[in-house]
Amino acid sequence: MQVGQTVFAQLMDFIPAHEFHRCVDRYRGDYKVSTFSCWNQFLCMAFAQLTGRESLRDIETGLRALGSKLYHTGFRGHIARSNLADANETRDFRIYADLAQVLIGQARPLYSREDFGVELAQTVYALDATTIDLCLALFPWARYRAQNAAVKMHTLLDLRGSLPAYMDVKPAKIHEIHTLDALLIEPGSIYIMDRGYLDFGRLYRFQQGLACFIIRARKDFRFRVLETAPVAHNTGLRCDQTIHLKSFYPARSYPAPLRRIGYRDAASQKSFVFLTNNFLLPALIIAQLYKCRWQVELFFKWIKQHLHIKAFYGLSPNAVKTQIWIAISVYVLLAIVRKQLGVELSLYTMTQILSLTLFEKMPILQAFSYINDSDELATSCNQLNLFN
Repeated sequence: MQVGQTVFAQLMDFIPAHEFHRCVDRYRGDYKVSTFSCWNQFLCMAFAQLTGRESLRDIETGLRALGSKLYHTGFRGHIARSNLADANETRDFRIYADLAQVLIGQARPLYSREDFGVELAQTVYALDATTIDLCLALFPWARYRAQNAAVKMHTLLDLRGSLPAYMDVKPAKIHEIHTLDALLIEPGSIYIMDRGYLDFGRLYRFQQGLACFIIRARKDFRFRVLETAPVAHNTGLRCDQTIHLKSFYPARSYPAPLRRIGYRDAASQKSFVFLTNNFLLPALIIAQLYKCRWQVELFFKWIKQHLHIKAFYGLSPNAVKTQIWIAISVYVLLAIVRKQLGVELSLYTMTQILSLTLFEKMPILQAFSYINDSDELATSCNQLNLFN
């Protein structure tokens, strides 16, 4: 890195410039643009994410106050809220969606050996969706219920490193089960889902794609027991059965046998029934894997707490999706920086440091070295932490 660069410029150096320009060219993002390029738009939005700007005027005021530092940080052209508003409305959000996928592709190998609580060689994914509430009066295109508007962020989370392997943002009225239609199934992997995704026809795609799934069962499905395996009741297991579906349409949609596992959690005293097409793993491991699905809920809560996707800088679907995808890009970028620089701080602590040192001229690693593990402020037990 060059001596004298700002921390923000050094952070942006981790984004592969050629890949960014490929994303821009793919959707002609800079076509007939002379003063405010897609790169300037991304820098403004990344600045807003890292410093907690609440509005376009807030972004404009914060950047203009930096004066000559803007040029040396990489900003070009005139910084104005009208320029940023127009860019968010008209530049295709898929530019930043593709950029996020590029960064995810870089980050996942860095975290491929991370422990998530169960020792397995296979890649394990958790699939879920979270709702981002919007104001119906401002976002009528996102009507969800009679008095509500919202979008859903559908996420396939790689449990090693808590990194999204696939994401999509759609109006909340579209049921999450349709995400299974767009999912590219990876042979040999394990997919963990809540019972909202229970559709036997769609689940049979995993069987055909040589992948495994673990999903909670509903109480109203009919089945015939083919075989029962012994279980150790002191571990919480209640049953381990090989079953075949009895109802006409489910049996036609999923003609293969299924494994049904009953489990009672000692801590919550709740009973669970899981369905899976994996007949090789021990039943207790299946139950433990489903418990790891909670990581996707923590991911959603962390995103909502620490990234700025509650107040939006534009009202159109394109502007909302642009802001969400740039927020995800910033999240993954910090995960890459954390691993490549060997930083031992949590992502939350990194964002707090960056919010105060973005335009200081110092090595980026020096900014993070002021706080080490022993000095890091203790957080409440309710504080969500990823990458601890």
